[in-house]
Amino acid sequence: MDKAEFTLEFEKPLRDLQNRLDELTAVSKKQNFDVSAEAEAIRKRLEDTKKDIYSHLTPWQRVMLARHPKRPFSLDYIHTIFTGFQELHGDRSYGDDQALIGGTAFFEGKSVMIIAQQKGRDVKDNLRRNFGMPHPEGYRKALRLMEMAERFGIPVITFIDTKAAYAGVGSEERHVSEAIARNLREMANLKVPIVGIIIGEGGSGGALGIAVVDKLLVLQHAYYSVIPPEGCAAILWRDRKFAETAANALKLGAKELLEQGIADEVIPEPLGGAHRDPEVAAESVRKALSKSLSKLRRLKIDTLLDKRYEKYRNIGDFIDPAAEK
Repeated sequence: MDKAEFTLEFEKPLRDLQNRLDELTAVSKKQNFDVSAEAEAIRKRLEDTKKDIYSHLTPWQRVMLARHPKRPFSLDYIHTIFTGFQELHGDRSYGDDQALIGGTAFFEGKSVMIIAQQKGRDVKDNLRRNFGMPHPEGYRKALRLMEMAERFGIPVITFIDTKAAYAGVGSEERHVSEAIARNLREMANLKVPIVGIIIGEGGSGGALGIAVVDKLLVLQHAYYSVIPPEGCAAILWRDRKFAETAANALKLGAKELLEQGIADEVIPEPLGGAHRDPEVAAESVRKALSKSLSKLRRLKIDTLLDKRYEKYRNIGDFIDPAAEK
């Protein structure tokens, strides 16, 4: 583990072991000592500790991994998996939201429309991207591109990675809730295949605004929730320090999403998260996307829409009060 690497709280034992290994190696080179046995013992302990930590992650730890600053973002996957990406700009009404990007590309030699939420890597880029929280014009741009995809009969692929839609005054003045609601309605009836991939955070209506899809894929350490844990804690316990408790209650992890029928497939990540080996993570995403698209392309439009409708009708538990009497 690189010393300069960003370390999460629960990863500190790994950092300490790596530091010990680096120090031992440095002393060996300087003093010309044979420490191969001691170094091998530390390496084995390091690998065992990695497996133990990442196979027993709590929901809150998964949220922290989903937010890791070195985790691959949408453009990282786009440039690795697709060819010929041509970004399209603007909602033709107000402006161009850089927190939500989109455009045409080729996937395995066939045209697709990509719509993605994009975070920034540094302060300047995060300000430009609004920390990955789209404004209403972002969702209207997304809808414009989805309607374009429908006209040309090409599939839509969405990359979901946001805490939430931006809830500032300007966003509310430009009717962000209406923009999201319209996307939900129009995506439900879009006459082309839609595949959504949650690559990091999937928070609230901000995520749902581009997530009414035929197949929802979620990376192993990503999350998808009606509200971010901090927001839930602020409402229920009036204090954000209860975010970890909220994360446990929300059932927001990939495994839980699959069990509840919300996600259709969990995409495995390299040990320690997608940022440990972005190329391997991208290849896993490519394979899952290829499998989903090949199945959806074989369906007739009426069948596609019926299955999409049934998918969302079957999510959740419903109680008929009349039947309980």
